[in-house]
Amino acid sequence: MEPTNHPDFQHGYASGLEGVERTNYEGYLSSQVNTNWLTDRINEKRNELVNLDRHIAQTTEDNRAAYAELQNHTVQVERLSRQVRQHESNREAIEAERDALRERRVKNTPDYSLLAGLLFLVAGISFLAGDLIISHEIVAYALNIRNPNEAWAFAIGLAMVSILLKPAYDRLIEKPYQENPEQNQGKYERFKIALALFAVLTLAVLGWFRYEAYRTDQLKSAINKSIRQLQLSSDPTAATQTLDAATLAKIEKQLSESSELNLALVNSPWALLSFVLSGILFALAGAVCLGIALPVLSAFWFRWLQADIKLGKLRRRLKRVEKELSPLEAQLAEQNSRQNVLQHNLDLLADLNELRDQRRTLTTELSELLAELKLAQTDSRISNFNDGYGQGEAVRTVLNDDEQRQLRKDRLVVHNRVNGNHQAEHANGTNGKASLPKSYQPAETLPSEGL
Repeated sequence: MEPTNHPDFQHGYASGLEGVERTNYEGYLSSQVNTNWLTDRINEKRNELVNLDRHIAQTTEDNRAAYAELQNHTVQVERLSRQVRQHESNREAIEAERDALRERRVKNTPDYSLLAGLLFLVAGISFLAGDLIISHEIVAYALNIRNPNEAWAFAIGLAMVSILLKPAYDRLIEKPYQENPEQNQGKYERFKIALALFAVLTLAVLGWFRYEAYRTDQLKSAINKSIRQLQLSSDPTAATQTLDAATLAKIEKQLSESSELNLALVNSPWALLSFVLSGILFALAGAVCLGIALPVLSAFWFRWLQADIKLGKLRRRLKRVEKELSPLEAQLAEQNSRQNVLQHNLDLLADLNELRDQRRTLTTELSELLAELKLAQTDSRISNFNDGYGQGEAVRTVLNDDEQRQLRKDRLVVHNRVNGNHQAEHANGTNGKASLPKSYQPAETLPSEGL
């Protein structure tokens, strides 16, 4: 229960005795309470605005410092990233070159071993040498070139026919078969069979010619033996051997038979076929053997003396690049980790845009509260005026003329003093909490005439 000595109670009691309309003072109390509440809220909003401005300034400084530190690490990360990308690009280029070289090395795997290649090389050189000898004999005797240098030069040129046939054999027979064995297997087999048949035929002709030469040699040996016997049939004890005409005729006949045998061997068609077929066979065989041997030796030369040496160099370069790349990757990982931490710290800071939005909202609310405070103060003063006016009317009805004149004098003094107080409050920057004027103080006694 409210105490009876409260100013509001006393003012209400006096207003009830004077018969003043109570709504005026009720409006004044409501506006005054609203004014006080709005004043407190305005002060709170102003304090919040000051704190928010301080928070915005601190957050701005923290963002600036965090962003500056983050930029330092970002620059380091970009620099290390460029170096790492460059080294990775070098490593990829080296690995690509190494893989391509390994693939070439695998593709250059020969069909024959090194020993077989050497054997084919020796065979090819042997065929060239044999063809060279045959060509020299043909040039020197058949073509009647007696100058040794010219004869050997011409013979070497004829022997080099095998070298001329080698590219044709490589491109037409060997290479297509190596690139596509299934499609070119028939042509390759037909060539090998034809070459084998030609070699067998040549060997058969050479064998028959060797038999003819052997038979001629045996006949010539028999003739020579017969001649020696005819020569020994004379007196062996004589100082000088003299042959009779019959013995000389027999010897001449035997020599004539030996010459006929030589001439028959030279004019034999087997001799012609032997020279022709052996020359062709040696040229073809030399081309085939060289066509097999040289690619084998070239493949081993590439694999052992080119590819393997270059693979070793690439391996050393790759190790060197990886050795340089490892510390750079470690530094980059460390810088990335530190950058993530700094970015996380930056993200944890308050958003300046949100803080500025809060400040704008707070400023708007403060402006609205100030507008409401203005209205509340206006209502409070109007209610205060109406209440005082009502009390004045009530007092005027019970006072005589002298009392009214005295009251007007007292009210004028009070009014001047109140106006002075209000001006002082505005000059001192009061918060709008005004005390009740003396006119609102309850009277202790009222004149009996007014009861």
